[in-house]
Amino acid sequence: MIKDQPIQQFLDELASKSATPGGGSAAAVMGAMGAALVGMVCHLTVGKKNYEAVEAEMAGVLARADALRAQSMDMIRADVEAFDRVMAAYALPRDTEDDKAARGRAIQEALKAATDVPLACARLCVDIIELSDIAAQKGNRNLISDAGVAVMAAHAALKSAALNVYVNAKGVKDEAFARDRVDRLEALLKEGEAKAIAVFETVKAHL
Repeated sequence: MIKDQPIQQFLDELASKSATPGGGSAAAVMGAMGAALVGMVCHLTVGKKNYEAVEAEMAGVLARADALRAQSMDMIRADVEAFDRVMAAYALPRDTEDDKAARGRAIQEALKAATDVPLACARLCVDIIELSDIAAQKGNRNLISDAGVAVMAAHAALKSAALNVYVNAKGVKDEAFARDRVDRLEALLKEGEAKAIAVFETVKAHL
């Protein structure tokens, strides 16, 4: 599985002629890195002197960050599988009218799945941004810059996932489906971007 590969192998494959892994997988990794950095801040806050008052809360943030990191990594395979399904649908025969109809249906179903995967990734990214805020506000002050990097990684992942939602939704002929997914995405973008900017400014002010 891609998520079990050494990072150098993943980067080599990302840079190769192969269409997968691609931008969607990269977005998932960026989100996972953000969650991992939140986890680091939590690990170095829990049990530390002067942070007793937030220890229970930060332990909870750590558990959530670990779960989000695992979910983000699972998105790597989901992204590859969704893209491969789209490519397989486009490769279906179109010799007869029945073939063409079946191919068209397969393409549309595959595009819907390829829209939903990065949308789910975007949701995870907003959750990671929210945890980054807590890490920046209440975590170990010596690690506030790491909380800032966490939020920037999650924000980059959010914007990257958004591009994949847009490109796939554009090909979906079911207008209600496409509009619904884009609306959901744009709500996430609005929420995530405002929070990410605020966290960045909080971190910068304390450096």
